Amino acid sequence: MKLATLRDGTRDGRLVVVRNDGGAAAPAPAAWPSLQRALDDWGAAEPALRALAAELDRGALEGAPVDPARLAAPLPRAYEWVDGSAYLNHVILVRKARKAEPPPTLETDPLIYQGGSGDMLGPRDAIELHDAAWGLDYESEVCVVLGDTPLGTRAADAAGCIRLVMLANDCTLRNLIPDELAKGFGFFQSKPATAFSPFAVTPDELPWRDGRVHVRVRSTYNGEVIGDCLAGPEMHFSFADLVQHVARTRRFTAGTILGSGTVSNADRARGVSCLAERRMIETIEQGKPSTPFMKVGDRIHIEAFDDAGRSPFGAIDQRVIAPEKGAAS
Repeated sequence: MKLATLRDGTRDGRLVVVRNDGGAAAPAPAAWPSLQRALDDWGAAEPALRALAAELDRGALEGAPVDPARLAAPLPRAYEWVDGSAYLNHVILVRKARKAEPPPTLETDPLIYQGGSGDMLGPRDAIELHDAAWGLDYESEVCVVLGDTPLGTRAADAAGCIRLVMLANDCTLRNLIPDELAKGFGFFQSKPATAFSPFAVTPDELPWRDGRVHVRVRSTYNGEVIGDCLAGPEMHFSFADLVQHVARTRRFTAGTILGSGTVSNADRARGVSCLAERRMIETIEQGKPSTPFMKVGDRIHIEAFDDAGRSPFGAIDQRVIAPEKGAAS
């Protein structure tokens, strides 16, 4: 089942059920006007939404054409946005970039931070760059939407808490990170708003195995494919592992988003899912980075493909723009 949120002038938008090919959609039943309402009442909402999806897929219901430009993030605001760093190759490379060693527990204890969840960007929303000196970077990720998740949930039981899967562009202001981390209190200003794919998809519609989605995540930067990374094999900590980690001391409510961190492969032929990795590889090979961070006018396109070449989540396609005149900077 594939779901999306149509902008309708309200904060949470209008939940729509999307045909399997992503071409058409129909409004969800009135009882569940938003995705959050459906997640809050998943036991009743899921069968009704699946029945509507089945009608669309077999042609019994025509639906309306989907225009990605009219879509918000599937959850335009979420109760929590929790992001991990499950791809160890990424951790190693970006730590080298800022002359820091990986933590000694790299392989046993997931890295997690909590980002802003009140302002999620849609798949075609622009990225405002207020100061090029901040070092804007994109990060191509996979993420899941959780249902109610009890404190102490174990990895073996985590599948029952995972409702939906999406893509994310978890933008980072790289040049703000060192000073923030030096305070010993984590990311904040270095993490602006995150963008999400047009569609949120149930795991049963995906190549989902062992708590991982086995797709290629392709990053196209200014028209050049610079990353075509495999999301499954090198995800060291599965989503089940990440759920167990975050639920160790607290519970999570339906509508929490949990991210994988930047998809990254050790094979350099697969490219990169962020500019920081490319810059670190350049430093290793050439002695210094030559790729600049993002600037006004740049474009990032993030899309995932399964083995049959299908694009289950649709594409994130964003341009970097200057803030409107008079906007705070």
